[in-house]
Amino acid sequence: MARGGAAAHHRHAEQARYAAHLFDSVETGRDPVLSQLIRAVAISGFAAGNIMLLSVSVWSGAEQATRDLFHWLSALIALPALVFAGGIFYRSALNALRHGRMNMDVPIALGISLAYGLSLYETINSGQHAYFDASVSLLFFLLIGRTLDHVMRERARTAVKGLARLAPRGALVIAEDGGRDYLPLPEVTTGMKLVVAAGERVPVDGIVMSGVSELDCSMATGESAPQPVKPGSDLRAGMLNLTQPLIVEATATADTSFLAEMMRLMEAAEGGRARYRRLADRASALYSPVVHATAFLTFLGWMAASGDWHRAITIAIAVLIITCPCALGLAVPIVQVVAARRLFENGVMVKDGAAMERLAEIDTAVFDKTGTLTLGIPELRNADEITPDALSTAAALAAHSRHPFSRAILRAAGSLRATDTFDSVEEMPGLGIEARAGATIWRLGRAGWSLGSPNAHENQAGGTVLSRDGEECATFRFEDRLRPGAKEAISHLKENGVAWKSSPAIAPIR
Repeated sequence: MARGGAAAHHRHAEQARYAAHLFDSVETGRDPVLSQLIRAVAISGFAAGNIMLLSVSVWSGAEQATRDLFHWLSALIALPALVFAGGIFYRSALNALRHGRMNMDVPIALGISLAYGLSLYETINSGQHAYFDASVSLLFFLLIGRTLDHVMRERARTAVKGLARLAPRGALVIAEDGGRDYLPLPEVTTGMKLVVAAGERVPVDGIVMSGVSELDCSMATGESAPQPVKPGSDLRAGMLNLTQPLIVEATATADTSFLAEMMRLMEAAEGGRARYRRLADRASALYSPVVHATAFLTFLGWMAASGDWHRAITIAIAVLIITCPCALGLAVPIVQVVAARRLFENGVMVKDGAAMERLAEIDTAVFDKTGTLTLGIPELRNADEITPDALSTAAALAAHSRHPFSRAILRAAGSLRATDTFDSVEEMPGLGIEARAGATIWRLGRAGWSLGSPNAHENQAGGTVLSRDGEECATFRFEDRLRPGAKEAISHLKENGVAWKSSPAIAPIR
């Protein structure tokens, strides 16, 4: 967009009392750390490949002058790779040493530096052997591991980003004079009265002041069936309003809402240190001094045995490089972070990484049926028992609702559509849909309400009924299909000695 056009849009937005915001770079997927790691991998890989080509000629028996030239070329190629690509390890190692501790990067930085230094000494003195290829190749593979670790962590953080997307950018606030202002979410404070329209998510925790509706609370409770709310009902940030607008009094801010707490829990799970991960960290704190001491003792031993300092330092450097702790520092963190992300994607939020370790000790599993063992998407069970006219009329009514049962009727009706039209259609939250066509009143909803029972909120045992002027036209019954693999999962638990329990209302899975 041209600068003048952007300025005009900005001005018009401000005149309309809408605040303009820069596009969030986090949403674009831009990751400067990952970009730096990829550049480091590319540079070290390029350097390692070219030094390997030169080393082939050296190890194939190149003459002294040719060998020295190739060694010098290798030294020149390796230097920028160590400075730029190796800087990631050098900075981490120096930071650890400044704080009086050791980490995995200290022996890595020391190993590649000594290998380069010894190779440079050999090159200056026209030695036969140089190890530029070893130092740069080691750096290349270590950077690949570091990059994969970062990618896995970023993928795990997408769970938190997904939660953040459930929160609207702002809220429609009712001012004291009755006017309505759209405020950014951080400016919403407790006590403000908010308008939550149908189809919008609740911006912050609150209490319903006026209005009745049905909400999708699956994010907070795991229950996929819509829940009716009325004045006095508690709402949680992130819940989806399905049917009617609500006036809500905010009881929390964006930073203290339920959704913010969920995000903090996920961040704690991704950054937390489980028992095995803490063991790995403690082991690394001991591992680095042991490695350095072992390399130093190796140097002293070979000096005492041979008196050849060159041979002694070469062997000591080999010990240092061979013992670089690559797997120890990456295996446990990657497993924990990836597991936390996969569990969240399947509806399980992990607060502490240690919880995943304790899963091996469980003896009983408790399941909630809807949305856990089942898909949480109801399907019409008795479509073949309903006449086409009744099904088409029900579909015409259901088209005005977002209720899961209405969606199921629409799917079952397919191309069937009612030919008659309605003068008015109104959805009664928690009850059903009422439509008027002249003097005729159509109702689709709870059996008691549709048939004019005085106890309109009776249970759903009678199914969903379509009525005309209080006379039953059709009864719709629904079922929720089992998730693929639910039976296999229960069988697997039984085979592994884990008992399972569910609601008494749920028929056993056989």
